[in-house]
Amino acid sequence: MPLPLAGIKALDLTRALAGPYCTMILADMGADVVKVEPSGAGDMVRAWGPFDHGMSTYFLSVNRNKRSLALDFRNPAALAALRRMAEQADVLVENFRPGVAAEMGLGWEALRAVNPRLVQVGISGFGATGPYRDRPGFDQIAQGMAGLMSVTGTAESGALRSGLPVADLAAGMWGALGVMGALHERHATGRGQFIDVSLLGGLVAMLCVQGQRYLSNGQVPGPAGNDHPVIAPYGTYECSDGPINIAAATDGMWRNLCAAVGLDALPADERFADNERRVANRAVLRGILEQRLARHTKAELSDLLLAQGIPAGPIYAMDEVFADPQVQATNMVETIDCPGIGPLQLLASGTGLAAFREHGSVRTPPPALGQHGEEVLGEFGFDAAAIAGLRQAGALG
Repeated sequence: MPLPLAGIKALDLTRALAGPYCTMILADMGADVVKVEPSGAGDMVRAWGPFDHGMSTYFLSVNRNKRSLALDFRNPAALAALRRMAEQADVLVENFRPGVAAEMGLGWEALRAVNPRLVQVGISGFGATGPYRDRPGFDQIAQGMAGLMSVTGTAESGALRSGLPVADLAAGMWGALGVMGALHERHATGRGQFIDVSLLGGLVAMLCVQGQRYLSNGQVPGPAGNDHPVIAPYGTYECSDGPINIAAATDGMWRNLCAAVGLDALPADERFADNERRVANRAVLRGILEQRLARHTKAELSDLLLAQGIPAGPIYAMDEVFADPQVQATNMVETIDCPGIGPLQLLASGTGLAAFREHGSVRTPPPALGQHGEEVLGEFGFDAAAIAGLRQAGALG
């Protein structure tokens, strides 16, 4: 079964996480992604530990299904080669500071003049316009400035960052989504476009109900810990052997929860008569519930509540995640042979395409630096003499 982006040529000039995550999604979808890295050290994350047989797990996590070309970005011959490749590409993704691509001759205005069908993505910390456009952008900075940290944690802990680089991942996803929309529009118009994606904007766009609470009602939500901000009881509760997540999201689930744990009279208590009052009296409700839940283990309570139609589940550590039968049954880990490592397990795509169910989403391992240089250049029309000239000029790694 063909992949949706088969036949699309994409140049990946990005490094670190947001850009490579964007282009990995495109590569998973079938695009031929050429990762163009600085010769010498390559993408900076190649040096970030921890390592698997000498290869960075950061790099391994976001660079499958790509080919690598190493060029000296400061060499005029290398930049000329890149511009020649961009003339033939469908997509170019970069995450330089705004304005740097233009200084390299790879800006949107210059490239669309020679390739009007090109879709170009610029991923930055704060976007291509506005007073912060020149600021460096990193994941945790964006988490703080987008308000995410202000609603993460507890009143005691204060603001906390997410345990995942969600600003990077969100920007990468928005970028890939933008590419797919732009390619679809190109079928009708024949024209590409520039897509401006930022870590800050990507997270602000995902503030969802927390952002809407402020926009609609002027509410400034604070950290709610592991409790749902506007529903109770919905959160983490202690059992006899540790915590469990329970989501009694409706009045019916609330009544079923009380019946399941032997608190049949509790729904008649005026303090808990509806969701608004349960949220207002959340701390008292927690004390009553946990006194009763302490009679059960996590496993016992999960089975008990699920039998009553109440969503519940344990809080896993990473080893428990990958041992879970549902994670295994849905093939969320795929294995591929990787030179220098051997069998390499990688996370599968979260997009349930029929082609992925048939063949998997991981087709090739993350590449070694410059592994496909001559192969890629040849496909872009560089003959043996031109490739030798790039090597002699010190442009090709």
